[in-house]
Amino acid sequence: MNRKIFVFLIVILLTGCGIVKKKSTYGKERTVTVAASEKDSLTTEEKIPDSKVTVVVLEKADLIINTAMAYSGVRYKYGGTTKKGMDCSGLLYISFGENDIPLPRVSSQMADEGKKIKLNKVTKGDLLFFKTTKRGKKINHVGLVVAVDGRDIKFIHATSSRGVIVSSLQEGYWNYAFVKATRVL
Repeated sequence: MNRKIFVFLIVILLTGCGIVKKKSTYGKERTVTVAASEKDSLTTEEKIPDSKVTVVVLEKADLIINTAMAYSGVRYKYGGTTKKGMDCSGLLYISFGENDIPLPRVSSQMADEGKKIKLNKVTKGDLLFFKTTKRGKKINHVGLVVAVDGRDIKFIHATSSRGVIVSSLQEGYWNYAFVKATRVL
């Protein structure tokens, strides 16, 4: 029984931001889209209600998500911030930076930014933080929430095995490694 648990934990550790190399899709052109609902869009003909800040935040979140999604399929590269290679914090550093919101470059420092929020209050544009190593005591992985459908939270991030992808927080590995969520917008 103990051996099965040990083997299971080793497999989990190796499949996150770790060593295991999976089949790559780097050479293929990938297209991922996130559809915005009509209520999230803002046109010049609409009157802005008293909740002006909420409308602007949703628009800014969509811009940041679209920037991040443009890197979908890019291979993983530690310290990378370009289409040639990207790591998890580099993806968010670039996505927020290109939309005039400065963030620290490292995920553990990003975790100190913004306001901590409960998981059931997460919306598009929020950040999810993870600890993917058993011995590590600090946050070493970050993702950007791209969609929330009930309890299913989808986030974009860069993994060492598959590059920039969209995952679900309901996946066992990410659910287990989850530490906290923050809102910077």
